[in-house]
Amino acid sequence: MGFLDTLLGRSKPARPQLDQLFALPSAAVTLEAAAGFTPTGQGSVCFASVEGGAFAGLQREVRDLLDADTERGGIPVEFSQDAYGFTWLLTQHAPDDVAGLVNDLHAVNTTLRDGGFGPQLLCSLLSFRDDQDRSLALVYLYKRGTFYPFAPLSGGVDKRDNGLELQTRALLTDDLRIEKDLGRWFPVWGAPGL
Repeated sequence: MGFLDTLLGRSKPARPQLDQLFALPSAAVTLEAAAGFTPTGQGSVCFASVEGGAFAGLQREVRDLLDADTERGGIPVEFSQDAYGFTWLLTQHAPDDVAGLVNDLHAVNTTLRDGGFGPQLLCSLLSFRDDQDRSLALVYLYKRGTFYPFAPLSGGVDKRDNGLELQTRALLTDDLRIEKDLGRWFPVWGAPGL
């Protein structure tokens, strides 16, 4: 940061630490023990697509990397677009393989970042469900380097279970770097895997 940036009050955004994703298996154990939420085996990465051959090649590279085990029974990754035009990559593992799922999420984020497309990354999420069939996701905000819980209410309405989100925040403060600004706890309606 230069002198003019300091004088004008500009700041550089914090560089995200993708290795924070590796704290998710520990958080999953905490969620299951304290709140009865178990992993679904699904995780996704959201990014803004870019036109051009370089980005298309990078998407193919990500697909090839994550689909390498499909011949041994692995589930192929799925790409989809949401109503806002963002691209979602959904990866799936056995529900008890949170570490493998996190490795996939980390690989996608790292590949896109190292390919020069870090600014296109928006978030990654890991999905959970409890015995009452309530959904919960732990969302990693790429640009902030923080996590927050997202708990959509069932029934097809765009409403959240704010109480569950706050309870989850309290449970996971020792496991994850939780986003302190509640205004940044954006809803991810219709995210694959939720």
